[in-house]
Amino acid sequence: MPLQIMKLAVSASLSIDTAPTVDRFFYIVTEPITGEGTITIPAADFMTDTGADGATLPELTADNSYLNVYVNGVLQMDDLIAYTPGGTDVGQLIITVPGDSSVIADTPVVLEITNFAPTSETTITT
Repeated sequence: MPLQIMKLAVSASLSIDTAPTVDRFFYIVTEPITGEGTITIPAADFMTDTGADGATLPELTADNSYLNVYVNGVLQMDDLIAYTPGGTDVGQLIITVPGDSSVIADTPVVLEITNFAPTSETTITT
């Protein structure tokens, strides 16, 4: 009998669902910032996708979430952003404006939060 590779007769299937939840919040800057400063936006001052008040900013799921902040349609650097989830009493977004930058009044700010609740299912048959 010749030599042959011995292997298990197994089949497997894997199903993965990332299940993202995306929340977007909108704000219009009311006062111009020239030079170094901050823009502090309380949760209650945001609007949602439907135009309703953004009374609560969602928690970020540990290791399964991210947030993006756009000022006038331009994605901002992470180190300029401080995010605190929660309702009108604590939830807020703080944007640091560096000394060589400025933000004019009526500039839109968009906060986009994506949380994932991934699930997977593996089936092995022999």
